[in-house]
Amino acid sequence: MTPVAAIVDWVARGIIEGRLQPGDDLNSVELSRRFGVSRTPVREALFALSREGLVEWSPRRRPRVAKMQLDEVREIYALRALLYGQVSLEIVERATDEDIEALWRANRRLAEVAEKGDIDGYFWANVAFRDEELRISGNRIFKEVLDSMRMRTNRLRHLSTSLPGRMQRSCADHQRLCEAYAERDGVLAAAINRSIVMSALRAIEKAWGETPEAS
Repeated sequence: MTPVAAIVDWVARGIIEGRLQPGDDLNSVELSRRFGVSRTPVREALFALSREGLVEWSPRRRPRVAKMQLDEVREIYALRALLYGQVSLEIVERATDEDIEALWRANRRLAEVAEKGDIDGYFWANVAFRDEELRISGNRIFKEVLDSMRMRTNRLRHLSTSLPGRMQRSCADHQRLCEAYAERDGVLAAAINRSIVMSALRAIEKAWGETPEAS
């Protein structure tokens, strides 16, 4: 991993997992010291994160963790719901028995970490489940679009996962989704997948005024 990629990964994970909060300064000198590099790769990394919407970097101001507006969150989730509904339809059309079993394995991992109450572990297992869905769907355009907003989306998904009761609800919903895939019911799978996304949005909307994301 290059120094720039390592810095991007560390800062992005800090923002996604909540160790770095909206409005926090991102001091390039401290980051240079932490990674043992000059300020050039640090600036490159922070610029890359600003393109992803995780970092605000205004003229004559230090870069800082970006805040998000609720309208933006709603737009992101509306698009994700639409795309994942289509992903489910393509999975049912294309998936082999081995693909369905791969989804069941990813789902079992979700259940294992949910039972432990491991929020970070559940979140990253959920990311792996979504990646498996995209692989099986075979739709490169959907993958490109979803990957283009991956960092901002992951930040919101981690927030949603951390809310009371959300991990257990998500785990039950993914079980139902895998059952629909196994039954080759595309309409039902698409409906469940859209519901999973929008249920997470409703949880975020409900908690918005109590979280540091609000601005």
